[in-house]
Parts: sequence; structure tokens; C-alpha cells
Amino acid sequence: MLQQMVRPSPISATVDFDAEGMSHGFLRLPYSRDDAAWGSVMIPLTVVRNGEGPTALLTGGNHGDEYEGPIALFDLAHSLRPEEVTGRVIIIPAMNQPAFGAGTRTSPIDRGNLNRSFPGRPDGTVTEKIADYFQRVLLPMADVVLDFHSGGKTLDFLPFCAAHVLADKMQQDRAFDLVRAFGAPYSVKMLEIDAVGMYDTAAEEMGKLFVTTELGGGGTAGARTADIAIRGARNLLIAAKVMRGEVAPQPTQWLDMPDADCFTFAEDAGLIQFLADLGDRVEAGQPIARIWPTGRTGLAPRELHTRRAGLFTARHFPGLVKPGDCVAVVAVEIAEA
Repeated sequence: MLQQMVRPSPISATVDFDAEGMSHGFLRLPYSRDDAAWGSVMIPLTVVRNGEGPTALLTGGNHGDEYEGPIALFDLAHSLRPEEVTGRVIIIPAMNQPAFGAGTRTSPIDRGNLNRSFPGRPDGTVTEKIADYFQRVLLPMADVVLDFHSGGKTLDFLPFCAAHVLADKMQQDRAFDLVRAFGAPYSVKMLEIDAVGMYDTAAEEMGKLFVTTELGGGGTAGARTADIAIRGARNLLIAAKVMRGEVAPQPTQWLDMPDADCFTFAEDAGLIQFLADLGDRVEAGQPIARIWPTGRTGLAPRELHTRRAGLFTARHFPGLVKPGDCVAVVAVEIAEA
């Protein structure tokens, strides 16, 4: 049986990834729409190359309502100089440019969640085409991947940098070394509750060193969390030997998310009242929130309890919740990764 031909990606880069020096340009994806029959989705990028060395792929805006990463990467694209680099840095502040432009988690074009769309399709939706380009063009170039996330409009996090527990312990340990160098206030051994179709999974299956973050939330970025992202990106590049200089060490508390007991989910809709704040230490079985029914007065709230002891690390952000929403995350403090 003849192997089915894979279509080339419809995305083209306006820069040469192998050119020496600094190049600013776009990934251009043709997109015909009502207001532009021959229109395009334009995804800004910067490539900085200086001689031979590893390649770092730095991305933000995987979800369009998360802002610390784009702030750090627009800053880096403006300030980084070729003479600081040994190898190549590819900077894409807003992977899902349509979602970023709309300030939404998913794309307003096709409702696609880019971080659940890998490996993508060259003949699929706009979001699937973007995922396919990263899967088949950008990730194979990279040795190290830093993908910035924060809580967006629906979650709020203690600011942390993270990597995953992997079967390949050498790959895992090298990724944790980069987490340590990043220098967020918290560093996490990450458990994903939904790993299907993720950018993380695509990169790790190729053997890439993959590091991510969750920095704040609420659909905005504060001065502190933006500074963590800016400093952390440079620290990681230095530790990965893609950038000259010295890592600026920062104190960090390591956390582990060992199993599903870290997560508490709502089973009812209503108004949420938290009974603890982020950073509080909680006990297993402790009440962490109440959900008040809002259809009438005089009804008792449903109380939610933690399933393990640890540090209250993330919480639902808007005041109203729906069944199935993640309400709270509790992580375990550990001495070191």
C-alpha cells in the first residue's frame, strides 16, 4: 500500500530561520474571510542567531487571555542582541494570534484550543494548521522549549515554573535543571489532568526539553509576575547555553502534584466563597470553598473539601462556577525536585 502523502503546511515564514543576526517577521497563514477574501493570519516572530549552538523556542499566547508570557517575549524580542546569543532563539509571543487578539482562551475563528490541537492538520481548521506548523516545522528545530502560561480569565495561580515527570529520567532531570534556573517563587513537578493534544506532549515525545509556567491569572498581568517572566526567560536561556551571561539565582519552593487528589472540582453551579487564600497551608478534608445556590435565598451552600494536605496553589477566579470547573489545586511542598 502506498504511504499517503502529507500535505505541506500552508504557513510560510517571512524570515530565514538560518540567517545570522536578528530578524523580525511573521508566520503567515492564508485565511479567506468576509472582510478579506485573500486575507492572512499574521503571527509575529523574532529569530536571533549567532553561530553554532542549541536552539531555544520561546512561546506565549498559546491561550489568548494569558499575558505574562507575551509581555516577557515582546520585551525579549526588543532587547535581545545577537552578540548575547550562542546558537539560535526563536521568539513567538502569541502562538494563537487570533485568540490573543480577541483576549480569549480559544480562537474566535474556530473555537480551537491550540493546546489541545496537536499534532494538528495542514488541511484542518486555522488552529489545527497552526499546531501542525509547530509540530512539523518549529519543534524539530528546537532543543529547548519554554511555553509561558498563566491562569487566564478563569484561574489564579501562585507563580510557578514547571516541568513534567517523564519516563526518560535524563530528559526529566535536565528539564528540572532549567526550571530551577528560571527562578520562579515556586517550582513544580507537574501533573497534567488533560494531556491529550498538548504542545507539551508533542515536544516531550520528540525528546525536547520542555518547561512551562503558570504565573498569576485573572486575565491580566501584575508587575511582579511580569518581572518573574522577563527575568526567568533570560535565566533559562543562559542555563540552556543559548545565551551568554550568569544565571541570576532566585529562591524557590519546590512543589509536587503527585496525583488527582490535588484537584477539587465543582459539582454544582453557583456563587463561590473561598475559605482559604492562595499560599495557605491546608489539611486533607479541610473545607476550602462553599458554593451558594443563586436561584433563591434561604438554601444552604454546598461545601467543598480538600483531598490532601499541602499548599493552596491555584483557585477558580470568577465568582460564579459551573459543574466540572476546577475550583482548587493543592500541591505538596518538597525539599527538591
